[in-house]
Amino acid sequence: MCHYRAHNSNMVTSASLTRTSRLVARISPEDKALLERAAGLEGTPVAAFIVGHGRIVAQEIVRQHDTVRLSQEESRRFVKALLAPVKVPAKRLKDAVALHRTTVTER
Repeated sequence: MCHYRAHNSNMVTSASLTRTSRLVARISPEDKALLERAAGLEGTPVAAFIVGHGRIVAQEIVRQHDTVRLSQEESRRFVKALLAPVKVPAKRLKDAVALHRTTVTER
């Protein structure tokens, strides 16, 4: 089953964006035939098929990368650390911050 129909709202968003960039790829004749067939089965141009499905897959990969998954124990320890009273910074940390402020300049 294809995910295109389930994520059709992403396609509308993608289609409404101004397209100013170009992407070129060399593929095998077999891959080209497969993509043309799949696009034809969905009734979409090959370029729209590739961009739409590529966007969906890319969004999912980015979402998975940006999501932190914690076990129940890790979650418990994380919340406990957030709720713990703030510790006074150590002298070494204060010294490092002071040194940073005197030696590092912004451009």
